[in-house]
Amino acid sequence: MIEPGNPRIVYSSPLCLRSAFSRRAADNSLPSETPSTSAAAAAAATMAVGKNKRISKGKKGGKKKTVDPFSKKDWYDIKAPSVFSVRNIGKTLVSRTQGTRIASEGLKHRVFEVCLADLQGDEDQAYRKIRLRAEDVQGRNVLTNFWGMNFTTDKLRSLVKKWQTLIEAHVDVKTTDNYMLRLFCIGFTKRRPNQVKRTCYAQASQIRQIRRKMVEIMINQASTCDLKELVSKFIPEVIGKEIEKSTSSIFPLQNVFIRKVKILKAPKFDLGKLMEVHGDYKEDVGVKLERPVEGDEAGQEVAAAE
Repeated sequence: MIEPGNPRIVYSSPLCLRSAFSRRAADNSLPSETPSTSAAAAAAATMAVGKNKRISKGKKGGKKKTVDPFSKKDWYDIKAPSVFSVRNIGKTLVSRTQGTRIASEGLKHRVFEVCLADLQGDEDQAYRKIRLRAEDVQGRNVLTNFWGMNFTTDKLRSLVKKWQTLIEAHVDVKTTDNYMLRLFCIGFTKRRPNQVKRTCYAQASQIRQIRRKMVEIMINQASTCDLKELVSKFIPEVIGKEIEKSTSSIFPLQNVFIRKVKILKAPKFDLGKLMEVHGDYKEDVGVKLERPVEGDEAGQEVAAAE
């Protein structure tokens, strides 16, 4: 449609107007190529390459260097005190001296738990567990000292039975060499000779008397000796037998044991006293054998044949 007096052409159709506006919007949306936009695009491309892990790190799961952890460690022999029959009780590992980390310092105050059957060579003592603490290191030998005692769980469970009274006592006592110990005693009543009644329960007053007697004997036995002598009393159960004997007039007892020993406080370390505890020990070395002469060997074969 051409208006009079205006040579312009006016498109009145709505479809034509919509297409014109869409073309204009498309032209405005296109970014203009400027130096700043091209630099940003290049930086984005480089960042995308940097984030690619396969390009920067290479193949995943490459070969790793395997280092043997035992190559930097040394074996040390554990030496038990002279109270026990078996002196060499095992070996322990520690990292080698490196910089400020000294191997002997890493070994000190380690606690080892050993069965008394292994220390004495007697299977009847298998229910006792002895704790030994490393006090000093001399060469490849770790010198230990007594650090506690306990019963195995199965032994304690086997002692507790019905138709009898369980009596326990504990006391804190100090030895002559200033070790503060806590002793735990356990005992059980038993039937009197020729008793017909099945049960053997003790009265409350009798239990108090027996417990008082237990505490008294434990204090007398432990306070008059040093730690080494006291450990030698624990092995044959000297204290338990004395308690059983002294309380027989109150009520007969059976299975009386010092079931547990805890060290509450130890004196300052003294190398001289530790060497007294260990004494002179000899290393287990083989015996030198001489090779027999050929003539002697033939004579031995003839004698064996005869």
